[in-house]
Amino acid sequence: MTVKLGRGECGGHVTLFFAIMDKSEKIEEQGSFGAGLCLKHGVEAIARGEEGDFKLKINYLDGNGEDGLYEEVIKILLDEVPEIGDYSWELNIKISLPVSQGFGMSGAGAVAAASSFQRALGVSHEESRRRSYLIAHKVERIRSTGLGDITALSAGGVERRIAVGSPYSGEKLNSGPGKAEGWFEEMPVILAWKSETGKHTSNYIDNVEWKQKITSSGKKAMETISKGSWDKNRWQELIESAQKFVIDSGLVMDSKRNELLFESNNLIESCDLEEHVVSLLCMLGQSIVIVPKKLDLNNFEIKKICKKFNEIGFETIITSLSNNL
Repeated sequence: MTVKLGRGECGGHVTLFFAIMDKSEKIEEQGSFGAGLCLKHGVEAIARGEEGDFKLKINYLDGNGEDGLYEEVIKILLDEVPEIGDYSWELNIKISLPVSQGFGMSGAGAVAAASSFQRALGVSHEESRRRSYLIAHKVERIRSTGLGDITALSAGGVERRIAVGSPYSGEKLNSGPGKAEGWFEEMPVILAWKSETGKHTSNYIDNVEWKQKITSSGKKAMETISKGSWDKNRWQELIESAQKFVIDSGLVMDSKRNELLFESNNLIESCDLEEHVVSLLCMLGQSIVIVPKKLDLNNFEIKKICKKFNEIGFETIITSLSNNL
């Protein structure tokens, strides 16, 4: 009996600000403007297929996941790569960050899974990569779990999304309409969150009032961010734009995010590091990302910060930027 094995992986993504652009009837043209950070930690998927009746069994090796996400991936992929239907599949998923906390785990999971199925069937790396982004973008929009994470992930590093939609589409998967630009710098990143699950993304992007507030604030942030070259010289501007966005949009006052930010800032002050690091809210979770204010600061007592956060009930993980460039 023929057995096929394939592996896919994809890091997570933290959105710092965004504007919702979902009016197009075509899924490939929906998405968001915005900016954020692509992470090294994310989702790994191993697909094992045996010739036989088509079915899918999903196992979670670490962390929790949603079967519906991966079922939607293989459903859409079946139309693109019909040979998938000739196999009975077992999909093993390892998730290294919590779901529903603003770390882009649904998008990362969809990319990783789509890639693992295709690689198992021998689809070339570049073709499978591009198709995986397209499939993941469709899944995110169908399930209302995300808008621009996939386009962001296609750029890597510190990204800005300057054109809305899937990063790849069309029969030949040539390009866009979505476009993102990224730059990379070696940078430690601390993620911190409380154990209770955050709101589902759809509670915001499908709500008329929230859509208006978020989009208005996001467009305002993008007025300057979208102009000029995109490189490490824009780091301070990105931080300031993210801080303004959460206030202008009102998101800082929702779901106790203001309390999270207050606690985080107090803890950083207690470490005497307020001049060196900054806390930013992850959209749309109930979580914090802590990054250096200056990019030449690679050692800012990371373990000390994590210990302080853990002592008052935060969970933390140390990660870094991804480098897809």
